[in-house]
Amino acid sequence: MQENAPSFDQQYEQARGFANAGQHELALKLYSDLLARSPGNVDVLLGRGIVYTRMQRWQEAESDLRAAATAAPNYADVWSALSNMYRWSDQPAKASEAYERLVALRPEERQAIEPVVLAVQPRIANPEAAAPAGYSWAASLSGSWTDPARFDERWHDQTFAVRHYGEHGSLAFETLRAHRFDRHDYAWALDGYVDLWKGAYANVRYQHSSTARLFPGNSGRVEVFQSLGGGWEASLSDDVLNFAGRVNIYGASIAKYIGNFYVLLRHQAIISDDSHNNGQRALVRYYYRGDADSYVEVAGSRGRSDDPLSLIGGQTRSGGGNITVVHYFTPQWGLKLGANKSRQTGQGSERGVSASLYRRW
Repeated sequence: MQENAPSFDQQYEQARGFANAGQHELALKLYSDLLARSPGNVDVLLGRGIVYTRMQRWQEAESDLRAAATAAPNYADVWSALSNMYRWSDQPAKASEAYERLVALRPEERQAIEPVVLAVQPRIANPEAAAPAGYSWAASLSGSWTDPARFDERWHDQTFAVRHYGEHGSLAFETLRAHRFDRHDYAWALDGYVDLWKGAYANVRYQHSSTARLFPGNSGRVEVFQSLGGGWEASLSDDVLNFAGRVNIYGASIAKYIGNFYVLLRHQAIISDDSHNNGQRALVRYYYRGDADSYVEVAGSRGRSDDPLSLIGGQTRSGGGNITVVHYFTPQWGLKLGANKSRQTGQGSERGVSASLYRRW
Protein backbone atom coordinates (compact mmCIF):
# COMPACT_ATOMS: atom_id res chain seq x y z
CA MET A 1 0.00 0.00 0.00
CA GLN A 2 1.53 3.35 -1.07
CA GLU A 3 2.08 6.00 1.63
CA ASN A 4 0.32 9.32 1.23
CA ALA A 5 2.46 12.12 -0.22
CA PRO A 6 3.49 14.74 2.36
CA SER A 7 1.32 17.81 2.57
CA PHE A 8 2.56 21.23 1.56
CA ASP A 9 3.05 22.24 5.20
CA GLN A 10 4.91 19.03 6.00
CA GLN A 11 7.23 19.47 3.05
CA TYR A 12 7.79 23.10 4.01
CA GLU A 13 8.76 22.16 7.59
CA GLN A 14 11.04 19.45 6.22
CA ALA A 15 12.76 21.99 3.96
CA ARG A 16 13.25 24.33 6.93
CA GLY A 17 14.70 21.45 8.93
CA PHE A 18 17.22 20.65 6.20
CA ALA A 19 18.15 24.34 5.93
CA ASN A 20 18.70 24.73 9.68
CA ALA A 21 20.77 21.54 9.74
CA GLY A 22 23.05 22.86 7.01
CA GLN A 23 21.87 20.37 4.39
CA HIS A 24 21.52 23.08 1.78
CA GLU A 25 21.15 20.99 -1.37
CA LEU A 26 18.29 18.96 0.11
CA ALA A 27 16.63 22.15 1.32
CA LEU A 28 16.93 23.75 -2.11
CA LYS A 29 15.32 20.74 -3.80
CA LEU A 30 12.36 20.77 -1.43
CA TYR A 31 11.91 24.55 -1.69
CA SER A 32 12.00 24.31 -5.49
CA ASP A 33 9.42 21.52 -5.43
CA LEU A 34 7.22 23.68 -3.18
CA LEU A 35 7.48 26.61 -5.61
CA ALA A 36 6.37 24.29 -8.41
CA ARG A 37 3.30 23.47 -6.31
CA SER A 38 2.73 27.10 -5.25
CA PRO A 39 4.45 29.55 -7.65
CA GLY A 40 5.34 32.86 -6.05
CA ASN A 41 4.76 31.67 -2.47
CA VAL A 42 6.44 34.35 -0.35
CA ASP A 43 7.48 32.10 2.55
CA VAL A 44 9.05 29.59 0.18
CA LEU A 45 10.88 32.34 -1.74
CA LEU A 46 12.14 33.68 1.58
CA GLY A 47 13.31 30.25 2.70
CA ARG A 48 15.09 29.46 -0.55
CA GLY A 49 16.61 32.93 -0.65
CA ILE A 50 18.05 32.41 2.84
CA VAL A 51 19.56 29.07 1.76
CA TYR A 52 21.11 30.67 -1.32
CA THR A 53 22.53 33.38 0.95
CA ARG A 54 24.14 30.81 3.24
CA MET A 55 25.67 29.18 0.15
CA GLN A 56 26.95 32.59 -1.01
CA ARG A 57 25.03 32.27 -4.26
CA TRP A 58 24.29 35.98 -4.16
CA GLN A 59 22.49 36.51 -7.49
CA GLU A 60 20.03 33.68 -6.89
CA ALA A 61 19.50 34.84 -3.31
CA GLU A 62 18.78 38.39 -4.42
CA SER A 63 16.38 37.17 -7.11
CA ASP A 64 14.30 35.15 -4.64
CA LEU A 65 14.32 37.74 -1.87
CA ARG A 66 13.51 40.63 -4.21
CA ALA A 67 10.61 38.62 -5.63
CA ALA A 68 9.37 38.05 -2.09
CA ALA A 69 9.72 41.75 -1.25
CA THR A 70 7.77 42.72 -4.37
CA ALA A 71 4.98 40.28 -3.55
CA ALA A 72 4.85 41.25 0.15
CA PRO A 73 6.46 44.68 0.63
CA ASN A 74 5.42 44.84 4.29
CA TYR A 75 6.88 41.47 5.27
CA ALA A 76 9.62 42.47 7.74
CA ASP A 77 11.39 39.09 7.71
CA VAL A 78 12.03 39.48 3.97
CA TRP A 79 13.75 42.85 4.49
CA SER A 80 15.79 41.37 7.34
CA ALA A 81 16.97 38.56 5.06
CA LEU A 82 17.70 41.00 2.23
CA SER A 83 19.75 43.25 4.48
CA ASN A 84 21.81 40.31 5.74
CA MET A 85 22.38 39.06 2.20
CA TYR A 86 23.58 42.49 1.04
CA ARG A 87 25.74 42.90 4.12
CA TRP A 88 27.47 39.54 3.70
CA SER A 89 27.95 40.08 -0.04
CA ASP A 90 29.76 43.38 0.61
CA GLN A 91 27.00 45.69 -0.66
CA PRO A 92 26.70 48.08 2.32
CA ALA A 93 24.61 50.76 0.59
CA LYS A 94 21.88 48.26 -0.36
CA ALA A 95 22.12 46.63 3.08
CA SER A 96 21.53 50.01 4.70
CA GLU A 97 18.46 50.65 2.53
CA ALA A 98 17.01 47.26 3.47
CA TYR A 99 17.61 47.87 7.17
CA GLU A 100 15.88 51.25 6.90
CA ARG A 101 12.82 49.47 5.52
CA LEU A 102 13.04 47.00 8.40
CA VAL A 103 13.16 49.85 10.95
CA ALA A 104 10.13 51.45 9.30
CA LEU A 105 8.18 48.19 9.54
CA ARG A 106 9.23 47.49 13.12
CA PRO A 107 9.46 50.91 14.82
CA GLU A 108 8.97 49.33 18.25
CA GLU A 109 12.28 47.50 17.76
CA ARG A 110 14.20 50.57 16.56
CA GLN A 111 16.63 50.61 19.50
CA ALA A 112 17.56 46.99 18.83
CA ILE A 113 17.74 47.31 15.05
CA GLU A 114 19.48 50.70 14.73
CA PRO A 115 22.97 49.57 15.86
CA VAL A 116 22.85 47.00 13.05
CA VAL A 117 21.72 49.70 10.63
CA LEU A 118 24.74 51.79 11.56
CA ALA A 119 27.04 48.79 11.27
CA VAL A 120 26.26 48.33 7.58
CA GLN A 121 26.76 51.95 6.64
CA PRO A 122 29.57 52.24 4.09
CA ARG A 123 32.61 52.87 6.26
CA ILE A 124 34.73 55.42 4.52
CA ALA A 125 37.66 57.59 5.49
CA ASN A 126 35.38 60.43 6.61
CA PRO A 127 32.05 59.45 8.20
CA GLU A 128 30.57 62.83 7.22
CA ALA A 129 30.41 61.63 3.62
CA ALA A 130 27.64 59.07 4.23
CA ALA A 131 24.23 59.77 5.70
CA PRO A 132 23.60 57.93 8.99
CA ALA A 133 20.62 55.63 8.55
CA GLY A 134 17.37 57.44 9.24
CA TYR A 135 18.92 60.92 9.54
CA SER A 136 19.30 63.77 7.09
CA TRP A 137 20.82 66.51 9.31
CA ALA A 138 23.81 66.66 11.67
CA ALA A 139 25.42 69.43 13.71
CA SER A 140 28.65 69.65 15.68
CA LEU A 141 30.33 72.08 18.07
CA SER A 142 34.09 71.60 18.42
CA GLY A 143 36.89 73.24 20.33
CA SER A 144 40.64 72.71 20.69
CA TRP A 145 43.28 74.06 23.03
CA THR A 146 47.01 74.02 22.27
CA ASP A 147 49.92 74.73 24.63
CA PRO A 148 52.98 75.66 22.56
CA ALA A 149 55.98 75.38 24.91
CA ARG A 150 57.86 78.16 23.10
CA PHE A 151 55.14 80.74 23.79
CA ASP A 152 53.46 81.91 26.99
CA GLU A 153 49.93 82.01 25.61
CA ARG A 154 47.71 79.02 24.84
CA TRP A 155 45.94 78.90 21.50
CA HIS A 156 42.34 77.91 21.08
CA ASP A 157 39.99 77.34 18.15
CA GLN A 158 36.23 76.69 17.82
CA THR A 159 34.09 75.41 14.95
CA PHE A 160 30.33 75.09 14.57
CA ALA A 161 28.98 73.09 11.61
CA VAL A 162 25.58 72.07 10.26
CA ARG A 163 25.46 69.35 7.59
CA HIS A 164 22.60 68.17 5.36
CA TYR A 165 22.70 64.73 3.76
CA GLY A 166 21.11 64.07 0.38
CA GLU A 167 20.81 61.07 -1.89
CA HIS A 168 24.18 61.59 -3.56
CA GLY A 169 26.25 63.36 -0.90
CA SER A 170 26.21 66.02 1.79
CA LEU A 171 26.88 69.73 2.27
CA ALA A 172 27.92 71.55 5.45
CA PHE A 173 28.16 75.18 6.43
CA GLU A 174 30.84 75.94 9.03
CA THR A 175 31.84 78.96 11.09
CA LEU A 176 35.36 79.00 12.51
CA ARG A 177 37.06 81.11 15.17
CA ALA A 178 40.73 81.16 16.21
CA HIS A 179 42.67 82.97 18.97
CA ARG A 180 46.44 83.09 18.83
CA PHE A 181 49.08 85.68 19.80
CA ASP A 182 46.40 88.01 21.24
CA ARG A 183 44.70 88.04 17.86
CA HIS A 184 41.29 86.74 16.86
CA ASP A 185 40.18 85.66 13.44
CA TYR A 186 37.00 84.30 11.89
CA ALA A 187 36.19 82.32 8.76
CA TRP A 188 33.31 80.47 7.14
CA ALA A 189 33.41 77.40 4.93
CA LEU A 190 31.33 75.18 2.70
CA ASP A 191 32.32 71.52 2.87
CA GLY A 192 30.69 69.00 0.54
CA TYR A 193 30.83 65.35 -0.42
CA VAL A 194 29.48 64.05 -3.71
CA ASP A 195 29.21 60.62 -5.31
CA LEU A 196 31.16 60.17 -8.53
CA TRP A 197 31.41 56.93 -10.51
CA LYS A 198 31.00 53.47 -8.96
CA GLY A 199 32.97 53.17 -5.73
CA ALA A 200 34.20 56.77 -5.88
CA TYR A 201 33.28 60.00 -4.14
CA ALA A 202 34.89 63.40 -3.62
CA ASN A 203 35.32 65.97 -0.86
CA VAL A 204 35.25 69.59 -2.04
CA ARG A 205 35.80 72.48 0.38
CA TYR A 206 35.99 76.27 0.16
CA GLN A 207 36.93 78.51 3.10
CA HIS A 208 37.07 82.31 3.32
CA SER A 209 38.28 84.83 5.90
CA SER A 210 37.67 88.50 5.20
CA THR A 211 40.30 89.61 7.72
CA ALA A 212 42.91 86.86 7.14
CA ARG A 213 44.73 87.58 10.38
CA LEU A 214 45.19 83.91 11.25
CA PHE A 215 43.22 82.00 8.62
CA PRO A 216 44.20 82.18 4.93
CA GLY A 217 42.09 84.67 3.02
CA ASN A 218 40.91 81.90 0.73
CA SER A 219 41.56 78.19 0.79
CA GLY A 220 40.20 75.18 -1.01
CA ARG A 221 40.39 71.43 -1.03
CA VAL A 222 39.64 68.60 -3.44
CA GLU A 223 40.08 64.96 -2.49
CA VAL A 224 38.90 61.98 -4.54
CA PHE A 225 38.37 58.60 -2.87
CA GLN A 226 38.20 55.32 -4.76
CA SER A 227 37.17 51.94 -3.41
CA LEU A 228 39.50 49.19 -4.65
CA GLY A 229 37.44 46.28 -3.37
CA GLY A 230 38.21 43.90 -0.54
CA GLY A 231 38.02 46.71 2.02
CA TRP A 232 40.75 48.80 0.32
CA GLU A 233 40.37 52.51 -0.41
CA ALA A 234 42.78 55.04 -1.96
CA SER A 235 42.65 58.82 -2.25
CA LEU A 236 44.44 61.76 -3.86
CA SER A 237 44.08 65.33 -2.59
CA ASP A 238 45.17 68.92 -3.13
CA ASP A 239 44.72 71.69 -0.56
CA VAL A 240 45.39 75.26 -1.64
CA LEU A 241 45.99 77.94 1.04
CA ASN A 242 46.37 81.57 0.04
CA PHE A 243 48.31 83.37 2.75
CA ALA A 244 50.78 86.10 1.70
CA GLY A 245 51.92 83.46 -0.76
CA ARG A 246 50.36 80.29 -2.06
CA VAL A 247 50.78 76.94 -0.31
CA ASN A 248 49.81 73.61 -1.87
CA ILE A 249 49.41 70.46 0.20
CA TYR A 250 49.37 67.36 -2.00
CA GLY A 251 48.31 64.10 -0.41
CA ALA A 252 48.01 60.41 -1.26
CA SER A 253 46.66 57.71 1.01
CA ILE A 254 45.89 54.02 1.06
CA ALA A 255 43.55 52.49 3.63
CA LYS A 256 41.95 49.15 4.45
CA TYR A 257 39.17 47.86 6.66
CA ILE A 258 40.04 44.65 8.50
CA GLY A 259 37.02 43.55 10.48
CA ASN A 260 36.32 46.36 12.94
CA PHE A 261 39.73 47.95 12.30
CA TYR A 262 40.55 50.73 9.84
CA VAL A 263 44.22 51.29 8.94
CA LEU A 264 45.48 54.24 6.89
CA LEU A 265 48.86 55.36 5.57
CA ARG A 266 49.16 58.85 4.11
CA HIS A 267 51.94 60.84 2.47
CA GLN A 268 51.87 64.63 2.10
CA ALA A 269 54.02 67.12 0.22
CA ILE A 270 53.67 70.76 1.36
CA ILE A 271 55.04 73.17 -1.22
CA SER A 272 55.34 76.95 -1.04
CA ASP A 273 57.50 79.51 -2.82
CA ASP A 274 60.41 79.09 -0.40
CA SER A 275 60.05 75.68 1.24
CA HIS A 276 59.27 72.05 0.54
CA ASN A 277 57.98 69.78 3.33
CA ASN A 278 57.23 66.07 3.34
CA GLY A 279 55.27 64.11 5.89
CA GLN A 280 53.92 60.63 6.60
CA ARG A 281 51.00 59.68 8.81
CA ALA A 282 49.84 56.29 10.07
CA LEU A 283 46.44 55.77 11.66
CA VAL A 284 44.64 52.84 13.27
CA ARG A 285 40.96 53.10 14.16
CA TYR A 286 39.01 50.46 16.11
CA TYR A 287 35.18 50.42 15.99
CA TYR A 288 34.77 48.97 19.46
CA ARG A 289 30.98 48.57 19.26
CA GLY A 290 31.00 47.17 15.75
CA ASP A 291 28.96 50.08 14.36
CA ALA A 292 30.01 52.93 12.09
CA ASP A 293 30.01 55.61 14.82
CA SER A 294 31.94 54.81 17.97
CA TYR A 295 35.67 54.18 17.77
CA VAL A 296 39.11 54.66 19.29
CA GLU A 297 41.81 56.06 17.02
CA VAL A 298 45.58 56.25 17.46
CA ALA A 299 47.75 58.11 14.94
CA GLY A 300 51.37 59.07 14.54
CA SER A 301 53.18 61.33 12.09
CA ARG A 302 56.63 62.50 11.14
CA GLY A 303 57.91 65.07 8.68
CA ARG A 304 60.85 66.95 7.26
CA SER A 305 61.06 70.55 6.14
CA ASP A 306 63.62 71.98 3.71
CA ASP A 307 63.49 75.74 4.28
CA PRO A 308 66.47 77.90 3.22
CA LEU A 309 65.27 80.67 5.58
CA SER A 310 65.33 78.42 8.63
CA LEU A 311 67.59 79.56 11.47
CA ILE A 312 68.72 76.02 12.22
CA GLY A 313 70.43 75.06 9.02
CA GLY A 314 67.65 74.84 6.46
CA GLN A 315 66.22 71.50 7.61
CA THR A 316 63.86 70.66 10.45
CA ARG A 317 62.25 67.43 11.52
CA SER A 318 58.98 66.99 13.30
CA GLY A 319 56.90 64.20 14.76
CA GLY A 320 53.89 63.64 16.93
CA GLY A 321 50.96 61.50 17.86
CA ASN A 322 47.36 61.70 19.00
CA ILE A 323 44.58 59.59 20.44
CA THR A 324 40.88 60.17 19.77
CA VAL A 325 37.75 58.58 21.21
CA VAL A 326 34.30 58.97 19.61
CA HIS A 327 31.29 57.60 21.46
CA TYR A 328 27.59 57.91 20.67
CA PHE A 329 25.55 57.73 23.88
CA THR A 330 22.33 57.52 21.88
CA PRO A 331 21.73 57.24 18.12
CA GLN A 332 21.30 61.04 18.10
CA TRP A 333 23.99 62.31 20.50
CA GLY A 334 27.75 61.73 20.36
CA LEU A 335 30.94 63.04 21.94
CA LYS A 336 34.51 63.19 20.67
CA LEU A 337 37.59 63.67 22.89
CA GLY A 338 41.18 63.93 21.73
CA ALA A 339 44.70 64.59 22.95
CA ASN A 340 47.87 65.20 20.94
CA LYS A 341 51.54 65.98 21.34
CA SER A 342 54.12 67.02 18.74
CA ARG A 343 57.72 68.17 18.59
CA GLN A 344 59.78 70.04 15.99
CA THR A 345 63.55 70.45 15.81
CA GLY A 346 64.57 73.74 17.39
CA GLN A 347 60.96 74.68 18.16
CA GLY A 348 60.18 72.60 21.24
CA SER A 349 56.98 70.65 21.79
CA GLU A 350 53.25 71.33 21.66
CA ARG A 351 50.45 69.65 23.57
CA GLY A 352 46.76 69.93 22.90
CA VAL A 353 43.32 68.62 23.73
CA SER A 354 40.07 68.80 21.77
CA ALA A 355 36.39 68.04 22.26
CA SER A 356 33.34 67.87 19.99
CA LEU A 357 29.62 67.41 20.61
CA TYR A 358 27.52 65.81 17.85
CA ARG A 359 23.77 65.91 17.27
CA ARG A 360 21.83 64.45 14.34
CA TRP A 361 18.17 64.32 13.40
